[in-house]
Amino acid sequence: MEAPGLEFRGTWYLPGGAGDPIAWAMSQTDIVFIHQNMPGQFRYLALALAQMPQNRVFFITRREGVELPGVTSVVYPIAEGGEKSAEPLARPFEASSRFARAAAGAALDLRRQGVRPRLVFIHPGWGEGLLIRDVWPEARIVSYAEYYYQPVGGDIGFDPLFPATAPGYFNARMMNANLMLAHEAADVLLSPTQWQKSRHPALLQNRIEVIFDGIDTSRVTPDPAASFTLPDGRVLTRGDEVITYVARNLEPHRGYHVFMRALPQLLAARPNAQVVIVGGEEVSYSPVPRDGHASWRAKLAGEIDLGADAARVHHIGKLAYGDYLALLRVSAAHLYLTYPFVLSWSFMEAMAAGCLVIASDTAPVREVARHGENALLFPFFDGAAMVATIAAALDDPERGARLRAAARATVVENYDLRDCLKRQLDLTARLLALPPRPPSGAAAPAPA
Repeated sequence: MEAPGLEFRGTWYLPGGAGDPIAWAMSQTDIVFIHQNMPGQFRYLALALAQMPQNRVFFITRREGVELPGVTSVVYPIAEGGEKSAEPLARPFEASSRFARAAAGAALDLRRQGVRPRLVFIHPGWGEGLLIRDVWPEARIVSYAEYYYQPVGGDIGFDPLFPATAPGYFNARMMNANLMLAHEAADVLLSPTQWQKSRHPALLQNRIEVIFDGIDTSRVTPDPAASFTLPDGRVLTRGDEVITYVARNLEPHRGYHVFMRALPQLLAARPNAQVVIVGGEEVSYSPVPRDGHASWRAKLAGEIDLGADAARVHHIGKLAYGDYLALLRVSAAHLYLTYPFVLSWSFMEAMAAGCLVIASDTAPVREVARHGENALLFPFFDGAAMVATIAAALDDPERGARLRAAARATVVENYDLRDCLKRQLDLTARLLALPPRPPSGAAAPAPA
């Protein structure tokens, strides 16, 4: 479905009319996207390109049942892995190779059907990008540079819960092998933030363009009249003291353990607060608990006694997007914690919704949030500081109103979908204006 407030059929994103050389470069073109969780970061770009009549757009994915108007989805089957390699360090690359072979098989099927993309966008995180250069050697390839594991300054060893070890460093390097091979075969790398770009090796830096995925600020907006209904039927509004926490999954990488261990103190400090926690119980980035608990929520529930205050804490799982926006709009204080790692869309959406954002003082949060200007920051592991920051913010509504307005302005001015999409389309046009890659595979000039 076309996102509300966006007009892809216009020409506002093209620099000129039909005679413009960039517009000419966009003619009669096959374009392929590859992401196992379609559409991922490519939703709006794929939609925009598919609505240009000169393009045929294809999406290779593992995810079934997802449709984008004008986009032909190709679902690849993934064979179950056999017996694991006897060499533990080989296992990450072994898993990537399975995904690479499956995605390449789907790409070969498209090639046999006459699909000859001039441009391919790949998220290489699971291995799908490893073999695409060999299927379409003439194509220009954009590889999504979301994260690259480094021994210092990132998530490795950041949390004493998971101390850095030699085997951990070795395993991360093997995970990087998949990323490096995919990036090496690409013409351009695309990274959403400057900090995420900075994590990549020096030899890749001059090929990385920084363009954020984009937040649809015409849809993600404040609404003083909003309401949110809890599973028990209670309706929350902006008149309630609602403290929100959102993560794709409730896990240490997003500070769930820090938040939960400070929750008794928070509930005592704010006796009228309702705490609403959104997120699944799997893991996206962190290891699973090592003590046999099925999830971090289960583990922490066994450690933390909330007493009678437990009735004011609402774990509501994952939400439909509209319900999630309604929750942000009634939030009195929104918490965001993260290791130095990939920046969450939910952080940017909370700012765009005009939330009073209280976040961990970690990279890449600091790239967007400025303490006391558009958000309030606290040390990641300092639960007491988190509680004190929330309490002080809620007790000063005038300051909170200024922070809310500045938070939204930050996203509107720097990360709005229209601007980000225009920059993505400009990059696309520059790549399409280049000749096909030389058959030899020798390096061709990068776009100016």
